[in-house]
Amino acid sequence: MFGPDDASAAGVAAAGRGDTVAGTVAPAGAASGQLRRTGLPAVEDLARVIPPQEVRRRGPVAVFECFERIPCDPCYWSCKRGAVKPFGDINDLPEVDWERCNGCGLCVAACPGLAIFVVHEGYTDTTSLIKLPYEFLPLPEVGQVVGALDREGTRVGEARVVRVQKPREKVGTPVVWIEVERDLAHVVRNIAVAGGERGE
Repeated sequence: MFGPDDASAAGVAAAGRGDTVAGTVAPAGAASGQLRRTGLPAVEDLARVIPPQEVRRRGPVAVFECFERIPCDPCYWSCKRGAVKPFGDINDLPEVDWERCNGCGLCVAACPGLAIFVVHEGYTDTTSLIKLPYEFLPLPEVGQVVGALDREGTRVGEARVVRVQKPREKVGTPVVWIEVERDLAHVVRNIAVAGGERGE
Protein backbone atom coordinates (compact mmCIF):
# COMPACT_ATOMS: atom_id res chain seq x y z
CA MET A 1 0.00 0.00 0.00
CA PHE A 2 1.19 3.51 -0.63
CA GLY A 3 2.39 5.44 2.36
CA PRO A 4 3.67 8.87 3.29
CA ASP A 5 7.30 8.54 2.24
CA ASP A 6 8.75 8.55 -1.27
CA ALA A 7 9.77 4.92 -1.33
CA SER A 8 6.48 3.49 -0.12
CA ALA A 9 4.35 6.02 -2.02
CA ALA A 10 5.19 4.22 -5.23
CA GLY A 11 6.35 0.94 -3.79
CA VAL A 12 9.89 1.44 -5.05
CA ALA A 13 12.96 3.45 -4.11
CA ALA A 14 12.62 7.14 -4.90
CA ALA A 15 15.77 6.93 -7.00
CA GLY A 16 13.83 4.89 -9.55
CA ARG A 17 11.44 7.78 -10.19
CA GLY A 18 13.68 9.75 -12.55
CA ASP A 19 12.53 12.96 -10.93
CA THR A 20 13.62 16.25 -9.51
CA VAL A 21 15.39 18.82 -11.59
CA ALA A 22 15.02 22.36 -10.26
CA GLY A 23 11.71 21.55 -8.56
CA THR A 24 10.08 19.88 -11.53
CA VAL A 25 9.17 16.29 -12.28
CA ALA A 26 8.77 14.80 -15.71
CA PRO A 27 7.34 11.34 -16.28
CA ALA A 28 10.22 9.58 -18.01
CA GLY A 29 10.30 6.71 -20.44
CA ALA A 30 7.68 4.58 -22.08
CA ALA A 31 4.78 2.96 -20.30
CA SER A 32 5.43 -0.46 -18.78
CA GLY A 33 4.42 -3.70 -20.43
CA GLN A 34 1.85 -4.19 -17.66
CA LEU A 35 0.15 -0.92 -18.58
CA ARG A 36 0.00 -1.95 -22.23
CA ARG A 37 -1.31 -5.43 -21.39
CA THR A 38 -3.83 -4.61 -18.66
CA GLY A 39 -4.46 -0.86 -18.74
CA LEU A 40 -3.25 -0.69 -15.13
CA PRO A 41 -0.03 1.11 -14.23
CA ALA A 42 2.82 -0.87 -12.73
CA VAL A 43 4.68 0.29 -9.64
CA GLU A 44 7.42 1.77 -11.83
CA ASP A 45 4.83 3.78 -13.80
CA LEU A 46 3.42 5.23 -10.59
CA ALA A 47 6.89 5.92 -9.21
CA ARG A 48 7.53 8.27 -12.13
CA VAL A 49 4.42 10.39 -11.55
CA ILE A 50 3.94 10.65 -7.79
CA PRO A 51 5.29 14.04 -6.66
CA PRO A 52 8.35 14.09 -4.40
CA GLN A 53 7.78 13.77 -0.66
CA GLU A 54 8.75 17.39 0.11
CA VAL A 55 6.09 18.59 -2.35
CA ARG A 56 3.41 16.28 -0.96
CA ARG A 57 4.12 17.48 2.58
CA ARG A 58 3.32 21.10 1.66
CA GLY A 59 -0.33 20.41 0.91
CA PRO A 60 -2.57 19.55 -2.06
CA VAL A 61 -0.77 18.70 -5.28
CA ALA A 62 -1.81 17.35 -8.67
CA VAL A 63 -0.86 13.79 -9.56
CA PHE A 64 -0.74 13.21 -13.32
CA GLU A 65 -1.32 9.51 -14.00
CA CYS A 66 -0.80 10.12 -17.69
CA PHE A 67 1.43 7.41 -19.12
CA GLU A 68 0.88 7.32 -22.89
CA ARG A 69 2.12 9.75 -25.50
CA ILE A 70 -1.10 10.88 -27.19
CA PRO A 71 -2.16 14.21 -28.73
CA CYS A 72 -3.63 15.88 -25.64
CA ASP A 73 -2.90 19.12 -23.77
CA PRO A 74 -6.02 20.47 -21.97
CA CYS A 75 -4.13 20.29 -18.65
CA TYR A 76 -1.68 22.89 -19.94
CA TRP A 77 -4.40 25.27 -21.13
CA SER A 78 -6.48 24.88 -17.95
CA CYS A 79 -3.68 25.71 -15.49
CA LYS A 80 -3.87 29.38 -14.55
CA ARG A 81 -0.65 29.20 -12.51
CA GLY A 82 1.59 27.83 -15.25
CA ALA A 83 2.33 24.68 -13.25
CA VAL A 84 1.94 22.51 -16.34
CA LYS A 85 4.88 23.33 -18.55
CA PRO A 86 4.37 24.11 -22.25
CA PHE A 87 4.43 21.04 -24.47
CA GLY A 88 7.22 20.85 -27.05
CA ASP A 89 5.02 18.40 -28.95
CA ILE A 90 1.29 17.84 -28.34
CA ASN A 91 2.10 14.15 -27.81
CA ASP A 92 4.45 14.87 -24.88
CA LEU A 93 3.62 13.74 -21.37
CA PRO A 94 2.80 16.57 -18.96
CA GLU A 95 5.67 18.07 -16.97
CA VAL A 96 4.80 19.80 -13.71
CA ASP A 97 6.55 22.66 -11.96
CA TRP A 98 5.80 21.72 -8.35
CA GLU A 99 6.65 25.20 -7.10
CA ARG A 100 3.65 26.54 -9.03
CA CYS A 101 1.11 23.77 -8.40
CA ASN A 102 -1.30 24.58 -5.57
CA GLY A 103 -3.67 21.63 -6.08
CA CYS A 104 -6.57 23.78 -7.31
CA GLY A 105 -7.88 20.94 -9.50
CA LEU A 106 -8.67 22.87 -12.69
CA CYS A 107 -6.59 20.31 -14.58
CA VAL A 108 -8.64 17.45 -13.07
CA ALA A 109 -11.87 18.77 -14.62
CA ALA A 110 -10.15 19.49 -17.94
CA CYS A 111 -8.49 16.10 -18.49
CA PRO A 112 -10.48 14.04 -21.03
CA GLY A 113 -8.58 10.91 -19.99
CA LEU A 114 -9.60 11.20 -16.30
CA ALA A 115 -5.89 10.79 -15.53
CA ILE A 116 -5.31 13.66 -13.08
CA PHE A 117 -6.06 13.69 -9.36
CA VAL A 118 -5.26 16.12 -6.58
CA VAL A 119 -3.99 14.56 -3.38
CA HIS A 120 -3.60 16.27 0.00
CA GLU A 121 -1.93 13.59 2.09
CA GLY A 122 -2.11 15.55 5.36
CA TYR A 123 -5.73 16.71 5.17
CA THR A 124 -6.11 15.75 8.85
CA ASP A 125 -3.89 13.82 11.25
CA THR A 126 -5.35 10.53 9.99
CA THR A 127 -6.93 11.25 6.60
CA SER A 128 -6.09 12.42 3.11
CA LEU A 129 -8.19 14.37 0.63
CA ILE A 130 -8.46 13.28 -3.00
CA LYS A 131 -10.05 15.35 -5.76
CA LEU A 132 -11.05 12.97 -8.52
CA PRO A 133 -12.94 13.16 -11.81
CA TYR A 134 -16.34 11.48 -11.75
CA GLU A 135 -18.54 11.00 -14.83
CA PHE A 136 -21.29 8.77 -13.47
CA LEU A 137 -24.81 9.60 -12.30
CA PRO A 138 -26.04 10.24 -9.78
CA LEU A 139 -23.36 12.52 -8.42
CA PRO A 140 -22.79 11.90 -4.73
CA GLU A 141 -23.94 14.35 -2.05
CA VAL A 142 -21.69 16.21 0.36
CA GLY A 143 -21.34 14.16 3.55
CA GLN A 144 -22.31 10.91 1.84
CA VAL A 145 -20.19 7.84 2.58
CA VAL A 146 -19.22 6.04 -0.64
CA GLY A 147 -17.14 3.03 -1.56
CA ALA A 148 -13.47 3.84 -2.17
CA LEU A 149 -12.18 2.00 -5.24
CA ASP A 150 -8.64 1.35 -6.41
CA ARG A 151 -7.44 1.50 -10.04
CA GLU A 152 -8.90 -1.95 -10.75
CA GLY A 153 -12.31 -1.01 -9.37
CA THR A 154 -11.84 -3.09 -6.23
CA ARG A 155 -13.35 -1.68 -3.07
CA VAL A 156 -10.53 -0.88 -0.64
CA GLY A 157 -12.44 1.12 1.97
CA GLU A 158 -14.88 3.94 2.48
CA ALA A 159 -14.68 7.62 1.65
CA ARG A 160 -16.64 10.64 2.83
CA VAL A 161 -17.66 13.15 0.18
CA VAL A 162 -16.38 16.61 1.15
CA ARG A 163 -17.38 18.60 -1.95
CA VAL A 164 -18.79 18.13 -5.45
CA GLN A 165 -17.66 20.60 -8.11
CA LYS A 166 -19.70 20.71 -11.27
CA PRO A 167 -18.06 22.23 -14.35
CA ARG A 168 -18.72 25.94 -14.78
CA GLU A 169 -18.84 25.53 -18.51
CA LYS A 170 -20.52 22.93 -20.67
CA VAL A 171 -17.16 21.25 -21.16
CA GLY A 172 -15.44 19.50 -18.29
CA THR A 173 -15.86 16.74 -15.79
CA PRO A 174 -17.36 16.98 -12.29
CA VAL A 175 -14.72 16.74 -9.58
CA VAL A 176 -15.59 14.95 -6.35
CA TRP A 177 -13.54 15.67 -3.23
CA ILE A 178 -13.31 12.68 -0.91
CA GLU A 179 -11.70 12.07 2.47
CA VAL A 180 -10.03 8.68 2.90
CA GLU A 181 -7.74 7.00 5.40
CA ARG A 182 -4.26 8.43 4.91
CA ASP A 183 -2.72 5.17 3.68
CA LEU A 184 -5.20 5.15 0.78
CA ALA A 185 -4.13 8.53 -0.65
CA HIS A 186 -2.33 6.99 -3.63
CA VAL A 187 -4.54 3.91 -3.89
CA VAL A 188 -8.09 5.25 -4.28
CA ARG A 189 -8.90 6.51 -7.79
CA ASN A 190 -12.68 6.13 -8.05
CA ILE A 191 -15.80 5.79 -5.93
CA ALA A 192 -18.93 3.64 -5.86
CA VAL A 193 -22.09 5.60 -5.13
CA ALA A 194 -25.01 3.47 -3.94
CA GLY A 195 -27.82 3.50 -6.50
CA GLY A 196 -25.61 4.80 -9.30
CA GLU A 197 -24.10 3.19 -12.34
CA ARG A 198 -21.09 2.21 -10.20
CA GLY A 199 -23.41 1.23 -7.36
CA GLU A 200 -22.46 -1.13 -4.60
